Amino acid sequence: MDILEKSDKEILEIARPMWDELVKYSNNSNYGAFTRNFSEEMLRGANEIEMGKQFARSELTKNLDEDVEFMGTIRRGQHVTALFKQKHKKKPGEWLGRLVLGYEEDKIKIFGATIF
Repeated sequence: MDILEKSDKEILEIARPMWDELVKYSNNSNYGAFTRNFSEEMLRGANEIEMGKQFARSELTKNLDEDVEFMGTIRRGQHVTALFKQKHKKKPGEWLGRLVLGYEEDKIKIFGATIF
């Protein structure tokens, strides 16, 4: 089945565990585990040294709250973007989490992941 044809509920069942893993591995700065579901294209852009610096410097990449709220999806091209309302354990306020999913060799992979 094409990822674009999946319902929001089906997307959430795929995206939430992936997002949860990103939060977990971001919180403990585990680059290897953080990138394990990345597509080849995403891995090429995710320089290990630069990501390590980001993990070390950015307070936002640590202490993310595990309790997130699914906000919906956006379908475009060959990808689906799952949107999450993300909170931080130490910083007040809310952030938008964005997880772009698509197929690579018949497996669903991460093509983009940001929090802002």
